[in-house]
Amino acid sequence: MKKHILLFGVVIFLVFCGCRESEITDPETTTCLPDNSLGDISTRAFNMGFSTWPYGPDESDKSETYQFITQNADIYSEQIDDKIPWSALINDTDLPTEFMEDIDYRRSKMIDGHKLLLSVSLLNSNRSDLLEDYDGSIPSYTALNDQKIEDAYFKHLSYLVSKFDPDYLVFAMEVNDLKIKSEQKWSEYKVLAANIRMRLNSAYPNLEISESVTLHNYFNPEVNNPDAFISEVSSYINQNTDFAAISFYPFFKGLHTSADFQQAFNFLHTQVSQPIAFVETTHLAETLEIESLDLTIPGDVCEQMDYLNVLLLNAHKRNYEFVVWWAYRDFDQLWETFPDEYKDLGKLWRDTGLLDEKGEGRPAYEVWKTMLGK
Repeated sequence: MKKHILLFGVVIFLVFCGCRESEITDPETTTCLPDNSLGDISTRAFNMGFSTWPYGPDESDKSETYQFITQNADIYSEQIDDKIPWSALINDTDLPTEFMEDIDYRRSKMIDGHKLLLSVSLLNSNRSDLLEDYDGSIPSYTALNDQKIEDAYFKHLSYLVSKFDPDYLVFAMEVNDLKIKSEQKWSEYKVLAANIRMRLNSAYPNLEISESVTLHNYFNPEVNNPDAFISEVSSYINQNTDFAAISFYPFFKGLHTSADFQQAFNFLHTQVSQPIAFVETTHLAETLEIESLDLTIPGDVCEQMDYLNVLLLNAHKRNYEFVVWWAYRDFDQLWETFPDEYKDLGKLWRDTGLLDEKGEGRPAYEVWKTMLGK
């Protein structure tokens, strides 16, 4: 499962930078002004889908998630970003049972007739180092591109590709955030990624391969030299990927209006020459309040609808490959099972579903269905 709830350093910094004062709206009484801009579209050329992040902890909740995706999408995303069995991969021992059971379960739920995006994380949730092993450790290394790291990670990817046979592979997630954390590790990562990419292309010549970047840390980045940062990230995407894999959470950047959203899309279009795919994105449908952090981010169902409308219009006009909305339904039930120390951070994404916690569709869901039917 996705471990976004641990992204404390990056997320909290961005959230505080992105807050604005706004009246908190009541989602039960909010009426959205309809936007009919999708009405002129006759045929949709891009795929639409969701990740398999469930709204609840039970088997029935997980099964219902796959069922919803089957009926409301033509692509879906499996994100393998919890842990990496480094020790087993490096020492050529048996893979952990927990890992094997997770992969086997996902395989048992594979959706016929839908394209599959497989996103795998090399980096930890803070995007500052390698993702942890099942015992919480990371392998020792002198540089990220050590041969044992490269060999183990390629073995990991090869195992996953053999199991899922995806249409698209993101072999490392949100990699531009590593450049913000450490220039040294970013330099080492680029060498590692180049070697991994070469081996993947040789082994799977027909597989579309990329590494994802966060648009919220790419557009107007909070770094010492923004122009240089943007230039390097843009060059990296355009020179090293089969498609530009974008991760975007607009509320991290204080974006709240259609004009705000479009500004970020316009920036992306000026920087990227590769085909664009939104591999994970979502937006608040309710105001987010975290008392322990003295944090309030305004949001409502109309703002969420506006973002989705802008996203889908850009996907159509700019011939995106696909759009993946992260969680189809608010995960209040799953959130209740989080340890207390993670509940505040879990709220950041909890109320971003096209369906609310009761399973009732929001205005954005109507937008989704309209475009899906094109």
